[in-house]
Amino acid sequence: MTTQTPPGWYADPQGTPQTLRWWDGHQWTAHTSPAQGQVPAQPASPYDAHQVQRQVQQQAGVTATGQGGGTLFSEPVLVVNQKAKLVELTNEYAVYDQQGNTLGSVVQVGQSTARKVLRFVASVDQFMTHKLEIRDAYGQPVMRLTRPAKFVKSRVIVEAANGQPIGEIVQQNAIGKINFAIVVNGQQIGAIKAENWRAWNFAIVDHTDTEIARITKTWEGLAKTMFTTADNYVLQIHRPLQDPLLSLVVATALTVDTALKQDARGFG
Repeated sequence: MTTQTPPGWYADPQGTPQTLRWWDGHQWTAHTSPAQGQVPAQPASPYDAHQVQRQVQQQAGVTATGQGGGTLFSEPVLVVNQKAKLVELTNEYAVYDQQGNTLGSVVQVGQSTARKVLRFVASVDQFMTHKLEIRDAYGQPVMRLTRPAKFVKSRVIVEAANGQPIGEIVQQNAIGKINFAIVVNGQQIGAIKAENWRAWNFAIVDHTDTEIARITKTWEGLAKTMFTTADNYVLQIHRPLQDPLLSLVVATALTVDTALKQDARGFG
């Protein structure tokens, strides 16, 4: 591969003929996917393109930017919308680009029926282990996240679809504006900083404390917010990022509600 090769899924130079690996335009990443003879159709979107565009430009205040490569790891703007449910037993999110095209999804996995019942009748579920799967537009897993059972502070383990470790997102404090460290091999390479005590919006910075991305909470309207548990966000990445930082920024944005601030709506 050369730097002129566009981002995309290609035969894995490190694996078998049945495996694809993601090329980000500069290097091979940790993301792999099973090769398929027939690419399945993209899933239908519960949001139309105009809704997503309005969410980006009017609600999040993000101006239209150049189109990216059409994947979760190559777009400068990601729109993360939770599927609204009156009773939230399983977290599910759809992910779009700034034009409203489907890029992927986030699904909570590994929940037993008893666990779902417990989530319905009590709030203790927030302290238990959570497992999330990030999938591309065709339903193929690209990352897996685990938030181990916690008492006060959260820790999220981020892995590629094949189980290869990518890094961790580690909560630094439990009072005031919540901050998380982005950690790879025990070294902090960035941070996620809540901009107020309720942690609706986050600034993501690199190891020099320079902002590289921003997560903005968007609202569906008072009536919908009151009667459902839907949470919607827009991620804007300010400049091209390399792995593993890129993967961890994307993982942060796609799981911010479940993994980072599910309990107490702001106390991570």
